[in-house]
Amino acid sequence: MQNEKTMTDSNTTTISNNRNKPAMPSFRRGKNIVAIASGKGGVGKTWFSVTLAHCMSKMGRKVLLFDGDLGLANVDVQLGLMAKRDLNDVIRGRLSLSKVIQHYEDGGFDIIAGRSGQASLSALPSQRLSLLRDQLLEVADDYDVVLIDLGAGVDRTVRMLSASATKTLLITTDEPTSLTDAYAFIKLGNAAGMSKNISVIVNQVSNTDEGQKTYKTLLRACENFLRLKPPLSGMIRQDKKVKDSIRHQSPILTKHPNSDAAEDMEKITRRVLKELSVAAQMIASG
Repeated sequence: MQNEKTMTDSNTTTISNNRNKPAMPSFRRGKNIVAIASGKGGVGKTWFSVTLAHCMSKMGRKVLLFDGDLGLANVDVQLGLMAKRDLNDVIRGRLSLSKVIQHYEDGGFDIIAGRSGQASLSALPSQRLSLLRDQLLEVADDYDVVLIDLGAGVDRTVRMLSASATKTLLITTDEPTSLTDAYAFIKLGNAAGMSKNISVIVNQVSNTDEGQKTYKTLLRACENFLRLKPPLSGMIRQDKKVKDSIRHQSPILTKHPNSDAAEDMEKITRRVLKELSVAAQMIASG
């Protein structure tokens, strides 16, 4: 990553298409909403979202996990749930968002399931998407924390839902494509006025030194070309027990509570809760 061209080769089309777009309109941000994003798929974003919800619940918070990966939803799949109601019912006007919430007993948190493979959800008109966002902000008042598992990438849906959050956690790995796409997400977020809310999570690190190296690679690009310093909110070590828990459709805190990944997630959760509290106070005072 010696120059911005290296950082953005795989995102040239995306960035050029969005470079001249105006910043997204301002609207009320939730004071307790955390969006979980990734520049590309396959970095463990949904697993992270599920585990973060479970950790927060175990720490005494009332948590809602919203599957915002419209069209490719899989939170319910990772948990082995058969959702009787989902976002499709809301989009089609059959139910309000509050009516599709279901409780995940084993994790102690609530879920709003998406509808995998439903093209109508991934291509919502702006007005319908705005209504969905507004309903989510209303539902959030009944919770301590609402987590949004965003779709991968930087499309319109991702940007709008991320903009409604108090904080966005951007998941990346050390793969060049993951870092390049994470940089693209930060760049577009900066153009939309959301850069101050973004912090970085480095997943699947072999050790702490390698995790720091990955983060600093992304940080240097942001400093050099965007004059931004997105903070690091944590790292998660590579752990075979993660795949085992996913394969058994069980949260890692239930299946392997003493694993390295579970320990790392608990540390991240405590930090995120502190960061969320500070951010919420800033929103309230502003």
